[in-house]
Amino acid sequence: MTDRTSIPAPGDSRARLLAFLSALSFFLSAVEYMIPKPLPFMRLGIANLPLLLAVDLLPVGPYLALAAIKVLGMSLVTGSLFSYVALFSLAGTFCAALVMFGARTLFRTRMTAVGISVLGAVSSNAVQVVLASLVVFGRAARIIAPVFLAMGLATGLALGIFAERFAASSRWYARAREDARG
Repeated sequence: MTDRTSIPAPGDSRARLLAFLSALSFFLSAVEYMIPKPLPFMRLGIANLPLLLAVDLLPVGPYLALAAIKVLGMSLVTGSLFSYVALFSLAGTFCAALVMFGARTLFRTRMTAVGISVLGAVSSNAVQVVLASLVVFGRAARIIAPVFLAMGLATGLALGIFAERFAASSRWYARAREDARG
């Protein structure tokens, strides 16, 4: 058995789970890229579903590895790997991942997937607004902040509801959760 912070060995069931969730993140990134956006930088956040599901399945090391893989995959899919967009994605994803993992660790079962998802989405968007003001838009970033944060609230809510329903009805997820409790 590996400790809670180590990256799993290739034959480990945790490694297979990490690979599956990474592939799902790549797939959802591609789907999300094809969906028309109200503004060029706004995304729905569906590629965060694997992170939301993994918060109950992976320890912190593999969980953060999944976040890094998600950013890399999304940057490759969108062709933004060497741009400020990748920086925004990295900052937002890691902020959301840390907030979601922290909320699950701190509140255990007292917080639903909806609450965790909303916290992750809004924290991701807040970090991206701060970065936008520092790197690209300056003080003008405050103009987009309310819309951006409201979009995060709405998409975080929708993704959380979906994740809760999926977790409640999926036999695969129930087995993966049982394996994670080990």
